[in-house]
Amino acid sequence: MIKILSHWRRYSVPAISVLAVAGCAAAFAALGTQPDSVRKAARYVFMSICSTGSGDQAGFAAENDTAMNKMMTDMSVAPSGSVDRDFAAMMIPHHQGAIDMAQAMLRYGSNEQLRRIAQEIIVEQLQEIAAMRLALDEPLPPSAPAPTQTARN
Repeated sequence: MIKILSHWRRYSVPAISVLAVAGCAAAFAALGTQPDSVRKAARYVFMSICSTGSGDQAGFAAENDTAMNKMMTDMSVAPSGSVDRDFAAMMIPHHQGAIDMAQAMLRYGSNEQLRRIAQEIIVEQLQEIAAMRLALDEPLPPSAPAPTQTARN
C-alpha cells in the first residue's frame, strides 16, 4: 500500500499540473476568436486563475501578459506599400516583446540556465532591432548597456 501511495504522489501531482497548464492554454487559445474586449476581460480572469502560486509566479504572469498585449498591439500596422518597412514595423515590436518577457524572467526566474538564455535573448534581440533600423535608414536609440542585470544579481 505504501508503494502505491508513493507512486500516486510521484505521478499525480505532475499530471495534475500538466492538466492545469493545458487547460489554461486551451482557454487562452479559445479567446482568439472573441472580440477584443471579451479577450481582455477573459485573459485577466484566466491569468488570475492560472497564475496562482508564489508571488514570483503571479508577478511574472502579470508582466508577461502586459508584454504580450503591448507586442500584439504594436505589431498591428497598416500596410505602407513597402514589404521591407512593413516587415520591420511588425518585427521590431515582436523583438521588443521578447526582450520584455526575458526581462521578466530575469526578475522572477531562478533557473541559471534559463536566466543566461534570457540574457542572450535580450542582447540578440536588441542587436536585431538595431540592424532592422539601420537597414531602413532609421535613427538608432541612444546607446545604453543591455538591460540583462537586475537587482537580484
